[in-house]
Amino acid sequence: MTSAISTVIDKDGIAVLTWNTPDSAVNLLTDKSLSDLDAAVKSAAQNDQVKGIVLTSAKSDWVAGADLSMLEVLASLTPEEVYQRMMKVHASLRFMETCKMPVVAAINGTALGGGLEVALACHYRVAANNPKLKLGFPEVTFGLFPGAGGTQRLPRLVKLPDALRLLTEGKQIGAEEAQKLNIVHKVVAPDQLLEEAKAYIRNGGSAEQPWDVKGFRLPSGDIHSIQGFETFVGANGLISKMTNCNYPAPIAILECVYHGLQLTIDEGSQLEARKFTKVIRSSVAKNMIRTMFFSMNNAAKLKDRPKDVPQQKVNKLGMVGAGLMGTGIAYVSALSEIEVVLIDSTRELAEKGKAACAKLIEKRVARGKTTKEKAEALLNRITPTTDYAMLSDCSLIIEAVYEDPKVKEEVLKKINAVAKQDAVIASNTSSLPISALGQNVSNQKNFIGIHFFSPVDKMQLVEVIRGKKTGDEAVARSLDFVQQIRKTPIVVNDSHGFYTTRVFSTYTNEGVYLLSEGIAPALIENAGRMAGLPMGPLEVADMVGLDTVQRILTAAKTLLGDKFQDQITWDIVTRIVQNEQRLGQKNGKGFYDYNGKEKRLWKGIAQLIGKESVTPELEAVQKRLLVIQAIEAIRCLEEGVVLEPADADVGSILGWGFCPFHGGIASYVDTVGTKWLLEEATRLEQTAGPRFAPPELLKQLGKENKRLFDYKREAKELAGVK
Repeated sequence: MTSAISTVIDKDGIAVLTWNTPDSAVNLLTDKSLSDLDAAVKSAAQNDQVKGIVLTSAKSDWVAGADLSMLEVLASLTPEEVYQRMMKVHASLRFMETCKMPVVAAINGTALGGGLEVALACHYRVAANNPKLKLGFPEVTFGLFPGAGGTQRLPRLVKLPDALRLLTEGKQIGAEEAQKLNIVHKVVAPDQLLEEAKAYIRNGGSAEQPWDVKGFRLPSGDIHSIQGFETFVGANGLISKMTNCNYPAPIAILECVYHGLQLTIDEGSQLEARKFTKVIRSSVAKNMIRTMFFSMNNAAKLKDRPKDVPQQKVNKLGMVGAGLMGTGIAYVSALSEIEVVLIDSTRELAEKGKAACAKLIEKRVARGKTTKEKAEALLNRITPTTDYAMLSDCSLIIEAVYEDPKVKEEVLKKINAVAKQDAVIASNTSSLPISALGQNVSNQKNFIGIHFFSPVDKMQLVEVIRGKKTGDEAVARSLDFVQQIRKTPIVVNDSHGFYTTRVFSTYTNEGVYLLSEGIAPALIENAGRMAGLPMGPLEVADMVGLDTVQRILTAAKTLLGDKFQDQITWDIVTRIVQNEQRLGQKNGKGFYDYNGKEKRLWKGIAQLIGKESVTPELEAVQKRLLVIQAIEAIRCLEEGVVLEPADADVGSILGWGFCPFHGGIASYVDTVGTKWLLEEATRLEQTAGPRFAPPELLKQLGKENKRLFDYKREAKELAGVK
């Protein structure tokens, strides 16, 4: 089998070890590549003709990090097996830095995670002045932390606050910043990289790490100093505030750094291996690796795209509606070099939409993400108008007008009158059924839902909704467009509210139900945040707009009739909107009062509700907020609205920020267990209301505590989805 490491010894006795993982676009840390590296380093170190080692890459990146497939396997092993395998990696890197000859990392491209840990075990690091080069430890975004010495070597090289920031935030930095922090020693032009690395060896560079030199002192001094005390206290407080202690990895990082810096490097490595073993076997790490890497990547690669439709790019987009959503879609499309026709009912509104795009572009210039010349070209791609005839040569036309069936019907008929026969026509709607809206266009096979999230420029998810008559070509071309504008799609089937709005609305609605029972709004909001949601349910309702929530509930009430279950929520929201004129953030007053960036819960809530205050246990409130979402997500799987648990996870994390530490809503179900969820749903149905009634799918799974992820085929068959 081909080795991942090739060795060439030059005339000066310098062994150049070139990393080139076979059959991979990037170099990855795998069991084999680590074994190959260990063998190559030991072979060079035992060669009397070799004076030093340079470790470089044959690919555009240096080492992109660990193969997460390997980590997924590692997470399934026993604690002793995980610990022994990690100590084997530590021993290999420790040999490299104590092999009595200088080892230099010639970093030509990105080095992340385990790749950067290998570089830190080298005695000298020189990096190419490559603007695409990034260094960092992204493991925390997958529920892990650096387990190959990163928590021990980095804070021995870098000042403590900077080391903790890089380790706990997953931030990636460029070569120049890395040099300032002392992560790399020198930055040179790419064509000088190898020569500079060799020069260090020829000039008698040290073969000893700083921490192996007698009298070594930490860059930030004694961790028991006032500065060290303040750093760890501050870091503990910040992590607790940002994570509500739901993520074990950042806490483990602090423990490894704090205790490890009081030990030798070898003792610190053993500590790190023990902590890593515990974290990687946790449900948080397993769920996050699966969802944040595998499921997200599969969605981004368009796993649900019909295979027999040729790939197509959108060159010209028709965007009807120059409001918040329409301008956001126009902006991200122009950013991807797509010509945009931006239409609204008046020239003034269309121009206002383009002006909103201009402000977003100005921010890019101010942040150094683009030049003024490129910004001008970007803005020139957007043409504001009231003339629907300008849509005649657009291959994709999206309407993003007022969330009202009659308004959308009128606009779609105007689009249909001018659109070419093969154009894909899409509605950016958050809840209105696509199949009904599609009746307003002549070619219903090419009509589809493309649901963006606000703010469009920041939110990554796009929900692609297949109506009853939507054809494969419309699905494929819509997915191609989503990929073209660098967003992540999930494909769902038509339903009122589709998947994301339908499930997420249960969170906001349940917040109002809790409020109606006399539970303090502060308790409700804190329960939501502490459960892992980015905002409390009442704040979310304010952000969406209470008038928008009212319209969505009214539409659902009309459509569902006797099956409508949220009458209490509708009553309260309607009173707030109509009687109090409180619309949420948009007019500075809703469940909260807003004053610039400051917000406070509205003191008049209790009087509006008119219920005696009750104070249940925090955990009971959290359960209701999470269980109601899980029930609706399972119902969506049962009905075939969302096709598989992985899609449910991706949609929940990217769509409304559902508890990433759980891996998303479907992974949450499997973490708590379907048996437990069935019991809770049954209990809450009796105590809180029929909206908690367990779906048939949950009943089937819960009887034997079967996993939702193991049931995805049956879920599709049950829903009649092919």
